[in-house]
Amino acid sequence: MKYILLSLFTFSFFQLFAQQKKSLTHDVYDGWKSVSERAISNNGKFVVYTINPQEGDGTLFVHNLKANSKVSFERGYAAIISQDNEFVFFKIKPKFQDTRQSKIKKKKPEEMTKDSLGIYFVAKDSVAKYPLVKSFKTPEKAGGWFAYLAEKPLPDTTKKKVAIDSLKMKIDGLVKLSDSIIRKSLDSVKGKIAKEALIIATQKTANEIYKAANDLSIADAEGDDKSDPKTQEGTDLTIRNTITGKDKNFKLVSEYLFDKKGTKLLIKTTKNAKDSNSKAFVIVYDLVKNDVDTLMRKFNDAKNFTFDEDGMQVSFVAERDSSTKALQKFYKLWYVKNTKDSAVLLADRNTKGISYGLTVSENANIKFSKDGKKLFFGIAPIVPAKDTNLVDFELARLDVWNYKDDYLQPQQLKQLQQELKRSYTSVMEIGKANVIQLGTDSTENIVLVNEGNADYVLASSDKGNRVQSQWEGRTLTNAYIIKTNDGSRKLIAKNSHGRFVPSPQGNYIYWYDEVKKNYFTYNVANADIKNITDKIRVPLYDTENDVPDYANAAGITGWTAGDKYFLLNDEYDIWKVNPDAIELPINLTNSFGRRNKITFDYVKTDPEKRFIDADEKILLRSLNKIDKHGGIFTVKVNEVKTPEILTQGSFTIPNVLKAKDAMQYLFTSASINASELYSSENFVNNTQLSNVATQQNDYNWLTAELMRWKMFDGKMSEGILYKPENFDPTKKYPIIFYFYERNTDGLFTYKAPAPSASTVNIPYFVSNGYLVFDPNIYYKTGEPGQSAYNSVVSAAKMLSKMPWVDSTRMAIQGQSWGGYQVAYLVTRTNIFRAAGAGAPVSNMTSAYGGIRWGTGLNRQFQYEKTQSRIGATLWQRPDLYIKNSPLFAVDKIKTPLLLMHNDADGSVPWYQGIEMFTAMRRLNKPVWLLQYNDEDHNLVERKNRKDLSIRLAQFFDFWLKDAKPAEWMKNGLPATKKGISWGLDIVQ
Repeated sequence: MKYILLSLFTFSFFQLFAQQKKSLTHDVYDGWKSVSERAISNNGKFVVYTINPQEGDGTLFVHNLKANSKVSFERGYAAIISQDNEFVFFKIKPKFQDTRQSKIKKKKPEEMTKDSLGIYFVAKDSVAKYPLVKSFKTPEKAGGWFAYLAEKPLPDTTKKKVAIDSLKMKIDGLVKLSDSIIRKSLDSVKGKIAKEALIIATQKTANEIYKAANDLSIADAEGDDKSDPKTQEGTDLTIRNTITGKDKNFKLVSEYLFDKKGTKLLIKTTKNAKDSNSKAFVIVYDLVKNDVDTLMRKFNDAKNFTFDEDGMQVSFVAERDSSTKALQKFYKLWYVKNTKDSAVLLADRNTKGISYGLTVSENANIKFSKDGKKLFFGIAPIVPAKDTNLVDFELARLDVWNYKDDYLQPQQLKQLQQELKRSYTSVMEIGKANVIQLGTDSTENIVLVNEGNADYVLASSDKGNRVQSQWEGRTLTNAYIIKTNDGSRKLIAKNSHGRFVPSPQGNYIYWYDEVKKNYFTYNVANADIKNITDKIRVPLYDTENDVPDYANAAGITGWTAGDKYFLLNDEYDIWKVNPDAIELPINLTNSFGRRNKITFDYVKTDPEKRFIDADEKILLRSLNKIDKHGGIFTVKVNEVKTPEILTQGSFTIPNVLKAKDAMQYLFTSASINASELYSSENFVNNTQLSNVATQQNDYNWLTAELMRWKMFDGKMSEGILYKPENFDPTKKYPIIFYFYERNTDGLFTYKAPAPSASTVNIPYFVSNGYLVFDPNIYYKTGEPGQSAYNSVVSAAKMLSKMPWVDSTRMAIQGQSWGGYQVAYLVTRTNIFRAAGAGAPVSNMTSAYGGIRWGTGLNRQFQYEKTQSRIGATLWQRPDLYIKNSPLFAVDKIKTPLLLMHNDADGSVPWYQGIEMFTAMRRLNKPVWLLQYNDEDHNLVERKNRKDLSIRLAQFFDFWLKDAKPAEWMKNGLPATKKGISWGLDIVQ
């Protein structure tokens, strides 16, 4: 009996403690913090991450994993760890309040406070800062160097600060070099005590020198900017050797680029605006030899610079022949074989292989093959010069729509700049003088194979099949291989649903055929096409697909070395398949996933690695489809056995990073209670690095639980119930149903309180005494509205029987597709006391032929093939379009409805919201429409998100909690008060 009393006391104590916590308010949003950027050093000894508020000044942390210690840098971001693990380079934002004040004063962009550069020397725990930095770069695959470009010429005080910091870096370099000297000298010192004395003396001397340099440092020069903001394009570039601390400076620099291995730095300078005789240059600074060589001078423009893998070859395009006012300019392709040589002309519009009417493109990327033997670039049609005799205000302005056009005019206009810059991939073999054109109008999409080393490229095009994308939502594709030595092409497949991809070594092309529901390979050597998965007897696609279209493939894991095996996924497990179909497929995970209803996804820990080693042990991210637990497993590619569990539980691990040269991982583990950063060698013994969840300790937080029930059609469904931390089963709670499609796999997703882009913020409402329920919705073709009714209303009926649910105070809210379902439901049931619908389609008959203005796409495919799930044209089944349209049953609505539909909505035409509003208004039904000016489908501007959050709370508090109405609800907000009042005050 005493144990029962003790338990009751303990329960009551924690209930009382939870009840004393505060409810979340709209004021918490700005300061609510989360872990953002993250990186791990190559040696796995330290990690870098940021913790940022939603609005305000964040902090960059460098965390020593061995010592479990960390240093922090206010407002640090965009951090890069040097390849030699010695330095962390990062930018430092201006103070948030300084930037805010500048905006208030309406300063021009060039007058705003600028970023600084921070450099943290890991071994010495020291930092140097450089103000007014536009950009910085480090070599991709080497340490020892960095370069930074100033925003503008530096003031004298700033130059002094930079000089002192340079001295500190030099001393750091000397200290680093002394390590090796000490080690060598130790060999000549006899005795342990003598050695220790030498070490102590040397370190003491170095530290004293370093301290002296530190004492010389003047005040932090961030924001120390009294120079004229009106400067020319080129500014000061500083290159620093991080070992010696020595600098080299270049003036009037506009562009710079390290080669991958950190042996060269290419620099483009500009003309001096104050000197009419000055010239622009393209130069290369040899970092090893400390030499500077000029590649080109006397040009109007040069761009798209690229090194080969070894830093020995350079290519770029430049225009140097026309006047600055010329209406038509022709770029040429330039090449440098040895970076000590001047650039030579490699190709122009007159080069053999470039057809009449085409020229070298200034917009295409330039790329050497990995082996340096080929150079890929672009050619493009010559654009006619603009007729300057035409007067703009006398010219007609219109768009002509033609039924034979590949794309509708709105889509053409959205893609206009892309099309104007379109180029056709071409190639030149180094040492040969002719151009091989690979891309054409019928092979415009070119993929380099084996990093350009293969003797062919993969080409694809949907030319001739684009019109039907209007109603299909996809196009059929033709795929080819094109030889790089002569441009000859060979057809792989015609009018296919597949997406064609080359294997890493280029021995095969593979694709998934959604019609045949199998994977196919094309053997490049013998042109054989094989169905490589027809022996697999389980589905390789999404069996829960419920749109009237082909199901998507379950996904792939990758290829093993030498293209020997292809690893692909079924719904649960991973298979190892021979690409020539000469071996039976092997279930690598031994059907463990299917038996336990666990899905596996490959975790790629090395982003540069293109294949999986034959005996590699790979990481797999898991999701249990029954209890939604997440985890990490591992399996060896050359073994068939049950995967080894490293960790599994009531959490999710959305991202994993691994140190390049060490068995050390950096990952996020999230649940409804926290989303924190961890490090680990094995996912078993984990070290928590962040602790941002402490910010919610004073607030009434939320819990999440999975619930299952039987829908009206007799099938089972599931949903997530969010309850307050201080939930009291003896009370009755108002409840809001929020839904979209199926969200229960996200049971353990952390939800931060944040201003709403379009939907109810679940933590806010739950903390303020609501329950929120998110039910899965399962659809039947032709019945999207009724499917929502079957799922949502059955869930409402189930929960209304719970003693802690106030069945008289239930509401629904959704956005976009969820908004449509809300609008439909209020025409079919009156059990909800209030409803909120964001960007809803109210009339499928008018929306069917409308335009998604964000992309220019027509909306027909949505109804026939995808989300809207009608599965027929308007003229085939007009009854289904009318039946599923809320507008045609507006007279049945008795539920107060809050609409949000913004006038720059690029997904759902905003007249859909107007149709719903005006119909309800005519019938004198309670309805409000929030129209945020110049806003898209979901709100982007934070000020508008904050406003919507307040209005959603006021709306639901009024209808579900009997709160007093806000001015905008009771009396509206006349246009005469726009910008003066927002109507948020409560009417007493």
